[in-house]
Amino acid sequence: MDLLIDASASAIRLIVSGDGDLIEILLLSFYVNLTAVAIAMALAMPFGALLVFVRFPGRRLVIVLLNAAMGFPPVVAGLIVYIALSRSGPLGVLGWLYTPAAMILVQVFLIFPIIAALTRRDITELWENYQEQLLSFGVGPVRAVQTMLWEARFSLATSVLAGLGRASAEVGGVMIVGGNINHHTRIMTTAIALETSKGQLALALALGMILLVVSLGVNALVVLVEERRRRIWVSNS
Repeated sequence: MDLLIDASASAIRLIVSGDGDLIEILLLSFYVNLTAVAIAMALAMPFGALLVFVRFPGRRLVIVLLNAAMGFPPVVAGLIVYIALSRSGPLGVLGWLYTPAAMILVQVFLIFPIIAALTRRDITELWENYQEQLLSFGVGPVRAVQTMLWEARFSLATSVLAGLGRASAEVGGVMIVGGNINHHTRIMTTAIALETSKGQLALALALGMILLVVSLGVNALVVLVEERRRRIWVSNS
């Protein structure tokens, strides 16, 4: 108990004092996670919407694989990206291995199916309600996608927050491709794992406290967005 109290006190001091190593880890964590979410969102939302409007051979298989990929093991994703970025891999020429770029790539790999699958689900529900109206106005596929994405903006915000939550909690994949290199590729989750194994509980607890606050903040935003969406739905019905 004394160890926990002492470590917690030291962790709070690190946070209050703005410890340099702590700030550096936080900034890199936010950069990697937010960049990955932004890229995944830009790719996954149109893809998920197009799955609703475009019919092609193997579409059902793509949807099944997309849903299955939502639970893709992070360490397997890390291994796949590691092989692709290794010197003999197809993307080895990029020289991204053990860099933040590789960590972002594996995060996108994990977040993309979450946002795409949830986007497809939300757009499908909306399309069932608006299909006849949009078709009567002669709206084409591209315009229909844009309209549905706008109408589903609150639901899609929840999907993005779900992706952010997945990225913030990721350890295995980013550790494989990033190497957890000090002052270069060390983020909150990998630093917590390393510092705990070294017995350096103060920094691990400080990062854990901040990660917990981030997690609670993301979940609070999800609740607020859902409440906002329900109010708008009730007012429009």
